[in-house]
Amino acid sequence: MNTDTLLAGAPTPTTPMAWLHTARFLTEAPQLQHLPALEVPEIAFVGRSNAGKSTCINTLAQQRQLAFASKMPGRTQSIVLFALGKGGQTDAVLADLPGYGYAAVPQAAKRRWQQVMAHYLVSRPNLRAVVLLCDARLGLTERDEALLEIIRPRVEQGLDFLVLLTKADKLSHQQATRALSIARLQCRGGDAMLFSAIKRQGVEDVAQRLWDWAHRRAGAPAAG
Repeated sequence: MNTDTLLAGAPTPTTPMAWLHTARFLTEAPQLQHLPALEVPEIAFVGRSNAGKSTCINTLAQQRQLAFASKMPGRTQSIVLFALGKGGQTDAVLADLPGYGYAAVPQAAKRRWQQVMAHYLVSRPNLRAVVLLCDARLGLTERDEALLEIIRPRVEQGLDFLVLLTKADKLSHQQATRALSIARLQCRGGDAMLFSAIKRQGVEDVAQRLWDWAHRRAGAPAAG
């Protein structure tokens, strides 16, 4: 495990993109009980396999291989934590949760990870926000809707969440606008944004959102 100092309020770079560039591997855990107990804000990235989760994290961090994209989608079965903060200190953590919904994964493995993820989303004490990634061409699926239902009680208690419509460059402007409108209707209590790693659409806006979540005091109202 990384021996970085875990310190809330640690000094950070002055811009969200520079802050995200400090991301480095902290630890990974095959089960929830193996995760370290942290006090700094944690932001979880979740989504179906092939939704572009690893690409999104790498793009935000401006690092090519920070988040690992398996050649066999759905086979990665660990929660991976990345520390953020300047000078070896950590003021926030990104959590990369395993992709779900891939057909080639055995049903028993799917059920186990559904339980692990549900437990994480419901019980992780320092979880500050959730980013749900969806392929913009598909929108929210039944499994995505189920995940939103799992976190809804925590959203009502102040948990932030964002639906990120990835691969937006593959849609026309009209299609993207429609997909965004539908997603915003479906994510009551949260928000939705378009994202494209190729065209860098939404990258700086998402970075700002993550920064705001990580540096807002618990219980304080969201900006704007």
